[in-house]
Amino acid sequence: MNLHNKTLIVTGVASGIGAEVARLARFQGATVIGVDRAEPHLTLDGFLHADLGDAASIDALVARLPARVDALCNIAGVPGTAPAHTVAQVNYLGVRHLTQALLPRMPAGASVVNVASILGAQWPQRLEQHKWLAATDSFAAGQQWLAANPVEQGTCYQYFKEALIVWSYQQAQGWFRDHGVRINCVAPGPVFTPILGDFVSMLGPERVARDSQRMTRPALADEVAAVIAFLCSDASRWVNGVNLPVDGGLAATYV
Repeated sequence: MNLHNKTLIVTGVASGIGAEVARLARFQGATVIGVDRAEPHLTLDGFLHADLGDAASIDALVARLPARVDALCNIAGVPGTAPAHTVAQVNYLGVRHLTQALLPRMPAGASVVNVASILGAQWPQRLEQHKWLAATDSFAAGQQWLAANPVEQGTCYQYFKEALIVWSYQQAQGWFRDHGVRINCVAPGPVFTPILGDFVSMLGPERVARDSQRMTRPALADEVAAVIAFLCSDASRWVNGVNLPVDGGLAATYV
């Protein structure tokens, strides 16, 4: 597996999983353009500031990105301790807006990898709602739908990870058929990143204690990064429309 001669866009590059994906991808031969609100502290082939919760900022970002994009890694995100509208804009509407804008620049064989979560596993319970949101045709239209169908703060993180999984599923076959572009999700469990504490606060002590008895430890960021790099590579050229748990088997313990 290698990423030679591929240009990758990695959002959330300044820390955590995004930083590890950038390091690994460059080691494997890729040209990596990083995107974040914060300044990264690692070597990149290019870096651009952007607010991925703002459509105008995303449009300005797209105008500065390369004409050819071989893989887009949508890793940037905020925890559920952020306001619900921010979670919606960064974790879902912004991901969708950026990905759709870059699709025309992606050649056959290109790959999109969206970071979801094992907390998005209950998407079938709200499938019709997620389909309605996915049917909105713009960032602004999505905001309008959410204003009319507000999401509770306490479940907003799970809700928009579910929505991201459903949207990714919906695009997968058409994009692969018409453009040769694959789209997949990875669904990490708990990961040692700077926002792990926010997830502990968000889920509460009972859920955290229950999960801790079912797992060896949280993942390291590089353990998730390796899976994302694989999905960007030609070694995964027939993997499409998948939501892949990367959780040490945590989700499986609830079956």
